Amino acid sequence: MTYCVAIKLKAGLVFLSDSRTNAGLDQIGTFRKMIIYEQPDDRFMVLLSAGNLSVSQSVREILQVEQLEDPDESEPITIWNARSMFDAARVLGAAVRRIYERDGESLKEAGVEFNLTLIFGGQIKGEAMRLFQVYAAGNFIEATPETPYFQAGESKYGKPVLDRVITPDTPLDEAAKCALVSMDSTLKSNLSVGLPLDLAVYEVNQFQTDKLVCIDENNPYFRMLHGSWGQKLREVFDSIEDPMWNGGQTQVPLMVASDQRRSLKKIRTPQDKLI
Repeated sequence: MTYCVAIKLKAGLVFLSDSRTNAGLDQIGTFRKMIIYEQPDDRFMVLLSAGNLSVSQSVREILQVEQLEDPDESEPITIWNARSMFDAARVLGAAVRRIYERDGESLKEAGVEFNLTLIFGGQIKGEAMRLFQVYAAGNFIEATPETPYFQAGESKYGKPVLDRVITPDTPLDEAAKCALVSMDSTLKSNLSVGLPLDLAVYEVNQFQTDKLVCIDENNPYFRMLHGSWGQKLREVFDSIEDPMWNGGQTQVPLMVASDQRRSLKKIRTPQDKLI
């Protein structure tokens, strides 16, 4: 399992992925889940992958040479000559389908699922930034102002902080911090996600980036963030009043006062204590 997240903002794009592929008592695998396709002053694209490692590696390899025939174009479309991110995403979808045609049946016979989720985003000169999530069938959806981020892999632990913080107007550095908090929450709760992490931050209309970093357990910023986030969560939790069971101004609405209990149906076991 893995965890990848990408965020689309007015100011740019943020991409973050872990590198864990296997987790167990005696076997842990580490492989990069992020690959960058960059042509300075023309295009900048990032691909994040989650799912079956052999499938994702095959897709990444074939994507660099995959061609998509289009009757409206004089030459086949590739990710290097596509005029739009939408066309580049079409090429990626075609690469996924090609690998399925090649390996899908043999994987099924071996009892292995063709499991793949990709996040693909960036900017091609002449159009705005775009962000897509691509599925195992090669189809895809695009991020919108209402849904400005995509996740792949073990997403549930890191989603709440993204929902509470991220909007299209969020500054890039703040979004990168939020993505790292989202990853830290996932690392804390799931053994199948692990360091090192790959982080890329892209500023709109630059078509390249120097904000690309690999984060391991010795990274001072991530160590600070990990400690601070846990401490601040505990402080906020401790600052919230405990529920009041006998009425009072701080009584939580879901708590039932004693004079209301008589009207409620009760389902109890001998060990239960009704509160």
